[in-house]
Amino acid sequence: MNLLTAFGLFAVTAMLVTYALEARSHWFILAFAFSCALGSVYGFLQGAWPFGLVEGVWTLVAARRWWLKRSEVGT
Repeated sequence: MNLLTAFGLFAVTAMLVTYALEARSHWFILAFAFSCALGSVYGFLQGAWPFGLVEGVWTLVAARRWWLKRSEVGT
């Protein structure tokens, strides 16, 4: 396993774990967004630009969900 593959495995594992824990706290939604960003970086570095692009979109979707949930918690 090379360094790039290990990075990808870490990113996807982080996505899975943080997604599973999203109901516990809005901070896990933000962590999911960050792990999606890592997945996007991995996709582009690996040369699979469609994967990188889709993960980038998921990053924005998750960040928006965090922003909306954070606003709910603050009120």
